[in-house]
This record gives sequence, C-alpha cells and structure tokens, in this order.
Amino acid sequence: MVAPLRRTFNSQFTDEKYQQLLDYVEKQYDHKPIFRIAETPIFIPDDLKIKLKDACEKITDVIVAPDFKEKSKGAMIPGQIVPNEDDHTIFLQMDFGICKNEDGSLHPQLIEVQGFPSLYFFQDLVADAYQKIYNIPEDYTHLFEGRNSEEYIELLRKVIVGDSKPEQVILLEVEPSKQATQIDFWVAEGLLGIKTICVSEVLKEGRQLFYLNNSGQKIRIEKIVNRVIFDELLGRKDLKRNFSFEDDLDVKWIGHPNWFYRISKHTLPYLKNEYVPESFFLNELKQIPEDLYNYVLKPLYSFAGTGVIINLNKYDIDAIKNPENFILQKKVEYAPVIETPSGPAKCEIRMLMIWEEGAARPRIINNLARISKGEMVGVRYNMDKDWVGGSVGLFKK
Repeated sequence: MVAPLRRTFNSQFTDEKYQQLLDYVEKQYDHKPIFRIAETPIFIPDDLKIKLKDACEKITDVIVAPDFKEKSKGAMIPGQIVPNEDDHTIFLQMDFGICKNEDGSLHPQLIEVQGFPSLYFFQDLVADAYQKIYNIPEDYTHLFEGRNSEEYIELLRKVIVGDSKPEQVILLEVEPSKQATQIDFWVAEGLLGIKTICVSEVLKEGRQLFYLNNSGQKIRIEKIVNRVIFDELLGRKDLKRNFSFEDDLDVKWIGHPNWFYRISKHTLPYLKNEYVPESFFLNELKQIPEDLYNYVLKPLYSFAGTGVIINLNKYDIDAIKNPENFILQKKVEYAPVIETPSGPAKCEIRMLMIWEEGAARPRIINNLARISKGEMVGVRYNMDKDWVGGSVGLFKK
C-alpha cells in the first residue's frame, strides 16, 4: 500500500528468497507451519496507521466503560462459565478489513473483536524473517510505541510470567501438536520457558492443578494462558480430563476464558462509529433489510469463520431456529489494495493489544495481517492461490 516500497519489493522478489523465508521460519523451532505464510509483508501508510489506531481507541472506549460487563452478560453460555473472572481481559484483538473511500483513501472497517490470545509470539518471528530475508528499509517496523523485539518480548514476559517461575506457567490447548497455529506455542516456550500442555495432561488435587514435566516430576500450575476453544473441547468426548473449567481452581488465568465470549461477535452491535459496519442481533431486528445481499449472517458462537453466510437471502434468515445466537452485519467490501505479480489482493489487519493488570485501558503492541484473493479471508477461500496467507504489517517508525 506504500506504492514505492511495493514496486521495489515486487521487482526484487524471487521464488528463491521466498523459500529462504519459509526455511528460516521452519529452522527457528524445527517446525514448518501448517498455514500458508504469504510471500510479502504489508506496507502500511501513515494515514492508514493513524486510522487503525483511532479505530482501536474508539472501540476500546466501549469495552472499558463501566457498563460493559452488564452489556456482555448475554454472551455467557450456561455450563461454560469459568469462576474467578477478573476485571478485564488481558488479550484483545481487533480485525479490520481494508477498504477504499470514494476519494480513493484507505479506510479500515471492523470485522471482529475478540478477548482471546492470538499469534503474539509468531508475529514477531515472522516479521523478523521478512526483515532478514528481504531488502526492507530499517526504519519500518511491526511494533508500536517505539519498542524493539527484545522490549516486546519482555513486555509479554512481564504480563504472562510475572513473578512466577516459568515452569509453573502453562499454555493450555486441546492436543497442541495438532493445532494449525502451534508454531506460536513453540515460540512462546522457547522465549519464555513456559510449558505447552494438553487439557488431558492436567492433574487436579483439591483446588490445585499440576502437570508432569519431562522427568516425571509433578509441577504445580500457578498461571494458565488459555488457548482452548470451548467449541472444540466440547466436541472431544474422547479426550479424558481430570478437571473442569467450571471448577473453582487455585490458578490465575492469563486471559480469563470468559472474555472469549464477552468480547466477541456479541460486542459488535454495541459499537457505533465510522470504523464499524452496522450490526444487529438477529432476534432484535423489527424488520429484515430488503437488501440482504449487502449483509452477512454470523453465528455468535463460532470460530475461524465457520457458519458465516455471505451470499444471504430471506430463506437463510427464515431457516434460523435460534435467532438470538446470530448477528446480521453490513457487508465489508475489501479493496484490492496490494499489487502482486499475479494480480491484486485484499487484506485484513488484526491489531494485537495487551491490557496490563492495573492499567486503565489496553494498548496496541503488534499486528497480524492476512492477504486474500478469495471471496473471504480464510484458507478455504484461497486454495491454490499465491501471494496470499498470513503476514504482518510494517509501517514507518
């Protein structure tokens, strides 16, 4: 999107450099990511960076308001409520589709907001890889607030490990070695010394949780970074567990699981500003819009785009048996803003934020980008295409 940089990058690109990028990422933690890494980073111009930051602040105003917990209580699902919820989320992400105004200027439009950890560690690694392999100006960065990578990792260490011993902090998942984003776990382990544990490996004694280390020693768990998606967990009846998320446990959640629901698609109808497309709870709509082709239907409780209907008609609405679990959102028209050798591509930028304990509000620290040439951003819409996939936004320091 920064035209001179884009032209230079494209003219200097080679398949050999791209393979070097992939090899570099794989070599760092002896793991080849399952998802596709895009050939290119995104070059974010100053005016778009300002708008992205402004959008995050305006959306954050709603989340930090005193009445947010009351507004979001309808997002909680009986039987999936975890005790000992904290005052606010620790991890916060906001996804924006990059669009164009009539005058040609770029404009971010919110796709989703979530109170759940994303690829905070991998994004620093892949940004470093792009910088090392390609000839990218040194005054471009992926990190906010003037941080370098060392300072960024130290911030994550402070938030996640704090005054605990790293071995007593775990990242919790459902069969971590089978997750598409597992590279993020291994980077976190390597940098912080924390342990990645499957929910089936956790032991419970009274209110305390433990795991066995590589030597068979029982280690008490003090803190948990939760990466478990309840939809996936509930579908795994074969997975034996020694504890329930509903138990009253003597652990500190680094990212309490309840925030996955509280800050989610359920939040979208409460957001009203120029960066947010109109969104409505389906059961609260007095009249269905006649131009349904301009809307998408999203289930509240889904992950990674599952169940979203983008080519919508009245029969789709009529077929919904539980409208209280859906939102209707004005369609976001992504603009083909990234020139690639095989045609223009669209993109989505996820702003990665941290809300430190005791802080008045969260702050932006990093970003994630996804490049697409399909109807939607996502693997199944970009099969057999090049210059698509996971990436990172770089902007001038």
